[in-house]
Amino acid sequence: MTTSHPTASRSSDQAVWNRALALHAHVERELTQALQHRHGIGLSEFRSLEHLDHSATSELRMQDLAGKVGLGQSSVTRLVGRLETAGFAYKDLCPADKRGVYAVITDQGRQRYQDARATYAEVLSSTLNTFTSDPDLGPTVQALRGAHG
Repeated sequence: MTTSHPTASRSSDQAVWNRALALHAHVERELTQALQHRHGIGLSEFRSLEHLDHSATSELRMQDLAGKVGLGQSSVTRLVGRLETAGFAYKDLCPADKRGVYAVITDQGRQRYQDARATYAEVLSSTLNTFTSDPDLGPTVQALRGAHG
């Protein structure tokens, strides 16, 4: 009977995780640059507009949006403030609970998201394709793509 050494397993997990993080950093950097350059929005703004666009009511509670985008409450408040300044979203109070604040996408925000979607998809695929032949990151790309196939 053979058992793997716990340290070896942790080391292997850490190596896999480090490769995933490296790939993530490369992809996020490329997406950020392309969205900023072509559409004048950051990655968090894009993802916020995406979540708002996909919401059945075109709005989300600020705390729910924060969770979906992976930001803290104060960061999402600043982010929605930037979207509001750009005319892409606005804040609204919940009629039933005056403490409940919602982010609501505008028609202009919906259009900016629609325009940026193709860029996001193109740059994501292109960046992942770039790393498929990388000896360190290629297997990670293949594993990610295989996970949804």
